[in-house]
Amino acid sequence: MIRLTYVLRRKPEMSRAEFQKYWRENHGPLVASHAHSMNLLRYVQVHTLEDATRQTDGPRGAMEEPYDGVAELWWNSRDDLVSGLDTTKGQAALQEALEDEAKFIDLPNSPLWLAYEYPQINPSPENLVATELSSLVKLHYPLRHLPSLSLDEAQLYWRTAHGPVIRGNGAAGNIKRYIQVHRFEDELEDAMREARGTVAEPYTGHAELWFDRATRSPASATPETIRGGQLAVEDESKFIDFSRSVTFLAKERVFVDNR
Repeated sequence: MIRLTYVLRRKPEMSRAEFQKYWRENHGPLVASHAHSMNLLRYVQVHTLEDATRQTDGPRGAMEEPYDGVAELWWNSRDDLVSGLDTTKGQAALQEALEDEAKFIDLPNSPLWLAYEYPQINPSPENLVATELSSLVKLHYPLRHLPSLSLDEAQLYWRTAHGPVIRGNGAAGNIKRYIQVHRFEDELEDAMREARGTVAEPYTGHAELWFDRATRSPASATPETIRGGQLAVEDESKFIDFSRSVTFLAKERVFVDNR
């Protein structure tokens, strides 16, 4: 399975609420209507919560401004992605989607990349969704690696060393699901960026964590929870460039799911 991650900044003249309303009510149904033509397996919108603000202090120090949302799209394989966009219908669908994106997305500053998933804490069946009415939330953590590391070195450490740290503290941290999503370099990404005039650099990947906000609050923190968070950040500092990374909480809306 292959994923496209597309982190979105709204056009400057729009509020976050206006951006998310148009994305949800206009663009989402448009993309969903072309799912078959594009061989799309799954399409989810991740809407940043209104109270999300830039982190300027805390253990990670100053981080980037939270995005307004994330578009997540899945295909069974790279071949399915290519074949879905390499037909008359697929090309027409792509063009229509691009024209609509320009109405509400700050395209140059909204990076996108192709990636593979590495589940770390994963329920079965894989149907956990942080819907608007549930107490579940999704932590989205697009990260860039330290300049001293290559992409491969950073991802290897993330997968084989940091993953076990989070898994070991999953129960104490009330983590319901944790997935690493690792970017890989591909000419398709270059073409997608060129079509949108994207100038913002892609990320090393992103981490996704789902937890129940009702049972994970500062008031309910235990010594184990606090220590687990400290260990996580200490280990992150070994491969993540915090100043070029960002975290935010969000809710999910599923538009297509053909799994």
